[in-house]
Amino acid sequence: MINNTNILSIEETEPEKMGWMKGFPPEKEKLIYASDGSFFQFPALRYSINHMREFYPTRNVPAAKEKYYQFEVALDKKIDEIMFIPWDEDRAISWKESLKRNYTDGIIILHKGKIVYEKYFAGLTPDGNHGAMSVSKSFTGTIASILIAEGILDPKELVGEYIPELKKSGFGDATVEQVLEMTTAIQYSEDYNDQNADIWAFSEAGNVFHPTGYKGANNYYEYLQTVKKQPNGCHGEVFGYKTVNTEVMGWIISRVTGKSITELISEKIWKPMGARYDGYYQLDSAGIAFAGGGFNLNLRDMAIFGQLMLNQGKLKDKQIIPKAAIDLITCGGNTNAFAKGNFPKLKGWSYKNMWWITHNKHGSYMARGVHGQALYIDPVAQMVIARFASNYLSSNKYIDPLSIPAYEAVAEYFSK
Repeated sequence: MINNTNILSIEETEPEKMGWMKGFPPEKEKLIYASDGSFFQFPALRYSINHMREFYPTRNVPAAKEKYYQFEVALDKKIDEIMFIPWDEDRAISWKESLKRNYTDGIIILHKGKIVYEKYFAGLTPDGNHGAMSVSKSFTGTIASILIAEGILDPKELVGEYIPELKKSGFGDATVEQVLEMTTAIQYSEDYNDQNADIWAFSEAGNVFHPTGYKGANNYYEYLQTVKKQPNGCHGEVFGYKTVNTEVMGWIISRVTGKSITELISEKIWKPMGARYDGYYQLDSAGIAFAGGGFNLNLRDMAIFGQLMLNQGKLKDKQIIPKAAIDLITCGGNTNAFAKGNFPKLKGWSYKNMWWITHNKHGSYMARGVHGQALYIDPVAQMVIARFASNYLSSNKYIDPLSIPAYEAVAEYFSK
């Protein structure tokens, strides 16, 4: 349990009230930087997550130039009153109350393809972009699923065959499918609470602001080549949520297509579905897009993507994503391997092609990112929830107890 007694509230940390980066120049105490990491420390995080391209080099994901997808709007005021009990608590709270506790920046609920709920906070606007964090992984996994459905990518092929540079790494003898399901037996820790965890060395490899005397890998691909296999490890047996798997997948799909993840998302998803706003990806010093967490996008556009997934890859009678690709994702992954991972609250879940599959009675599945980013899809309730947030907590294991029962309560409301 996290002690949040001394954490500033959502009202106290409103970016406008905090005054981050305001003025010409801003006052010294209001300046935040990528070079020292201060831009991503709470509460400065609440500003930077809406302004990521002000801190890092980026590359656009071009949107449609015409024929934008338009939602019908039929707001339901009763949603704010929906009650649920968070995990490990004994008092019911309302949906409206949960938004404050989760430091929600923006949220959209779709029901039967219509916007029934839409709210913005913390300086996020309907035409703004927000960091999606690891929701980006599900976009990478969806592109991979499309390429598999098109016969361009073989899920049973070894990583080393697609990327010879990785043959001697811990990924070399893993299959594409094992990378997509994150069951690679690699020596790598992603514990954000451990300052010595490998995730920080990986992040530093992608940092364009290396400190003086830095001697590590200079970009994401260089770092991937240093990852080793666990002694006596066997791929495919245990789920381990590790961002480097998505980076390997991003390299593979770019190698087999000759295109960046930014181009692939634009060509295969963003433009065809009628996204209104260009998204963008953060880049490392070699111009490599951060496939595992670098996508920044508009909330309504993310909701369109959720509706596209809910509709089996189709919008307005146009098949944009092959149904076979959607089926590949929603069939779910290895529940036994997932159960061996460190997610005791997510009983019965699995992980498939970079999506989290609940296997609940509604067949719900989701994309998730640190600090509260989420795209939740419920086929039975015909519901999509798209959320951006800037929670002071990073890991979803602390955010899930409040978020997942909230999503399920709204789904039940629509299923009556």
